[in-house]
Amino acid sequence: MRILIVEDEEKLAKSLKKGLEKEGYAVDYVTDGESAERRIEIHSQDYDIIILDLMLPGKDGSVICKNAREKNITTPIIILTARDEVEDKIGALDCGADDYLVKPFSFEELLARLRALLRRPEHNLPTELRTQGLSLNTNTRKAFCMLCGGTEILLTLKEFRLLEYLMRHPNEVVEREQILSHVWDFNFDSFSNVVDVHIKNLRKKLNHNNHDEKILETVRGIGYRIKA
Repeated sequence: MRILIVEDEEKLAKSLKKGLEKEGYAVDYVTDGESAERRIEIHSQDYDIIILDLMLPGKDGSVICKNAREKNITTPIIILTARDEVEDKIGALDCGADDYLVKPFSFEELLARLRALLRRPEHNLPTELRTQGLSLNTNTRKAFCMLCGGTEILLTLKEFRLLEYLMRHPNEVVEREQILSHVWDFNFDSFSNVVDVHIKNLRKKLNHNNHDEKILETVRGIGYRIKA
């Protein structure tokens, strides 16, 4: 999952980025309204959730949210606000936000709200995924080999997110650039071989548990495919 943070307090933005990355998310951040609006308009499909502060230099967060919805950008948005009046909360939701958090807030509450948004059926993000003898639960962050009696497959956070992304696109050829844009952050070096390294490690773990060398396929010159 990839998240965009829009927050002018850079210290807070960096703190949230660091915390979310420890949870396995790919995270980018911008610190002003105009940059945020450009990023959202051009790259909205690259993000699964946007965390948007209201008080921003250049352009207010509520205006950014409203403009995004008017342009049919449906990426879930969580508003961050220091205003805790009922009218302010109503205003945040009326501008098109899916949820809001009042500052200061606990990081655990933010994580819970992110999970709740990702569970919404309209975003087609089920928490239980199954393909070709594999089972993956996004809540518990565990993957199992169903062909080996339900043996758990021990994965790193990045391996888990990579497998999750592939399992959300069963039988589809997923390009290397698609993986980079959803599992790593915006500034990651596209010429790095990090995807190939993680695919190799993931394939070893899947093959070891499933005894099937073709469960995760390489489509030469294009990308990777996992069987449904």
